[in-house]
Parts: sequence; C-alpha cells; structure tokens
Amino acid sequence: MLTILAYSMIIVFMALIMTGRATALIALIVVPIVFALIGGFGGDIGPMVISGLRAIAPTGVLLLFAILYFGLMIDVGLFDPLIRWIVKLAKGDPVRLVVGSALLAMIVSLDGDGSTTYLLCITAMLPLHRRMGINPLILPCVTMMGNSIMNIAPWGGPTARVMSALHLEANQVFTPLIPAMAMACLATLGVAWYLGTKERARLKRIEWKPAHLEHSPIGGDVDLDESDKPRSSRPMFFFNLILTIGLMTCLALGVLPLPLLFMGAFAIAISVNFPNIKHQKERIAEHSASALSVVAVIFAAGVFTGILSGTKMTDAIAHSVVSAIPSSAGHFLPLITAALSAPMTFFLSNDAFYFGVVPILAEAAKAYGIAPEIIARASLLGQPIHQLSPLVAANYVLIGVAGVEFGDHQKFTLKWAFLLVVVMILSAGLFGIVPLF
Repeated sequence: MLTILAYSMIIVFMALIMTGRATALIALIVVPIVFALIGGFGGDIGPMVISGLRAIAPTGVLLLFAILYFGLMIDVGLFDPLIRWIVKLAKGDPVRLVVGSALLAMIVSLDGDGSTTYLLCITAMLPLHRRMGINPLILPCVTMMGNSIMNIAPWGGPTARVMSALHLEANQVFTPLIPAMAMACLATLGVAWYLGTKERARLKRIEWKPAHLEHSPIGGDVDLDESDKPRSSRPMFFFNLILTIGLMTCLALGVLPLPLLFMGAFAIAISVNFPNIKHQKERIAEHSASALSVVAVIFAAGVFTGILSGTKMTDAIAHSVVSAIPSSAGHFLPLITAALSAPMTFFLSNDAFYFGVVPILAEAAKAYGIAPEIIARASLLGQPIHQLSPLVAANYVLIGVAGVEFGDHQKFTLKWAFLLVVVMILSAGLFGIVPLF
C-alpha cells in the first residue's frame, strides 16, 4: 500500500508541474501533504515537515547568499570581460554561443557544486542569449548537461556517496569512468551544436536590430544599455576577482561550511563595493525578488522530502525495485544497475539511492562474481536524468536565474538527458568500464 501511495504521489506531482497545472512551489507543498493525509499520516505531518525543513535549511541559506553575492558581482561588472570575450568569439553566431555556453558549464562544473555552476554560467551567459533572441530553454539545457557529467567527479555528491557506501577508492570508481565521461562531453557539445544550428536557421528569418531597448523574438524586452548600472573601478575589479577566486578555492577545499563562506563573502563584497548603507539596501532590494523565488521553492522541497522520507515511502520504493529483479537476471546486474540509476535517482534523493539501494544491489552482485566497484560505476551513469529531478535543490537556482518554468525545462531537456545516459552506458560497455553482461 505504501509503495502504491509513493508512486502515485510522484506521478501526480510530475503530472501537475509538467502540464503547467501547478507551479513547482505549490506542488511541492500541497501534493505530499494530501498524500500523507490519504495514507493516514495526518498526525505526523508536522514533525516530518519540520525534519525536512531542518535538513534543507543550510541549502536555503547557501542559495540565498550565493544569489546575492553573484548578483552583486554582476552589478559591479566582474563578468563583463568574460562576456566581451565570448561575444568576440561568438561573432553573433548562435551556434558558437550555445557551444561556448556548454563548454563553460563543463569547466565551471569542476568545482563539484551544481548551484555555484548554475549561478555563474547562467548569470554570465543569459544576457548574451537574450540579446541574440535565443530560445530561453536552451541555456539551462546545455548548462545542466555539462554539469551532470562533471558532477561525477570524486568531490561531487553522487560519487562521494557511493564510495562511502561501498567503501571504495576514487581510482576504483571515478578514474575508469573518465572515457565514458569524455564521450558524454562530446555528445553534449554535439547537442549544443545541433540546438545552435536550429536557432541560427530560425533567427535568420526574424528581423531584429540592436537598439537601446530591443524586443526579443522569443518574447519580452531586452535592455541592452547597462550604463545606468554600477560598475567598479579597475582596482575594485581586481579586488572582486581575487575575492571570488578565494571564495571558489575555499569552496573546493571545504575550509568552512558553504553557507558561512557565501555569507562572509557577500558581507565583505557589499561593504567594500558599496560603503554607503543606502546603496547597500538598494543592491539587496534589486536581487531580493530572484533570491526569494528560489529560496521559497527550496523550503517547499523540504516539505516534499520530509514527508517522502518520514512516511518511509523512499524505503518502499527502494525495496519494490530491488525485489522486482529476478534471480535469473543476476549476470545482468551491472546493466540493470545502470538502467535503474536514471529513474531511481530521479524519484529518490542521492542519499536514498546510494545508501539504500546500491548496497543491496552490490551484495546481490557478489553471488555472481561481480565486484562492488562495477556496481558503483554503473550506479553513476544515470546522473544526467537525476539532474532533472525536482528533489535536486540546484534545479531551483537554475530555473530561478534563467527565468523559465520547471516543467518547461524538464520537457525540453529530458530527451537530451536521456541521450547522455545512453551514451554513457554504451561507452562504459564499449570500454569495458561496466560489463553489460
């Protein structure tokens, strides 16, 4: 009964946001509460929700101050040289711009943090995409694809979890996957080239001229004159650059908790760049709308995950999947694990999958002489689909900064994410990284 309830809740939730009948914010709050009531958990909803909110609170604080920090860096022109360089390389060509966006996402994603990647890449590239009139769904698509591949790095979330769960080393899990990741990167650039080619053909049929205020072919107005925005002097530019590099270094080294790093960096940046308290309030107010929209959804996700785990629905889903695998299919467990990793990490959190499901699969695989590291590698191949999950907090940063609806983003990107999963599984089999049978 609990398994049916869990699957029903997820199906209803996905149907609501993908058909546009409800926003992610409302669906994340209402749907789990309704299903918890149906399942007879009414008296426990409060404690479960509070537990979920406590778990998600550090992420909410992190994203709030990260948005404020990077918004401030955009205000003072930190990314202007990067944008000018990309404009020079793109030369007004949508193909070059989209491919460049995908490449930038892969490079920035090496830090292992999806939220930071999305903030940096989207805020840097969005003005250029809007200026050219490119489909607003393309930038979040190629950015997510690049991030989903690089997120497999050992310091990223999924690989660290599976190594911890199965007591493995990076050279057993991550290093062998590099060829498959390289093939997925090439596939991502190929998709970016295809999407850019389609936009090039479409935009040639649309007449538009650069102007102070330009109407985008996609919809909405794009303000090309940014002279009224604050810009820092040359010494301040280098201060902001050093501060940002220092922040990224501290993030990678884990010097302090991530929320505290962004809070401290924001406090320093706004105090130095805008000593006047009135100007500080203006900058905070300027970015408060985007910050609130993202953080609100993050806390709403805490309601969803709190009820999903508190009612033991995650355990029910995990056991239903593992018990459905027949013993005769044991020799195909690496392929089964790879295939399951996409839907399972979409419907479950990384913690639930890598600490709950993967150890069971690895234990079953031992009976067939399949090493745990094989199962560990296979379990990471579905990450491109996982990155579209409503349970991934960074997604709400992506859609919030890009200004698109979650359902629209999912529908547009899902087929390309599925393509990446297929490429990674086939590549892993071809290179002998994950024997498919």
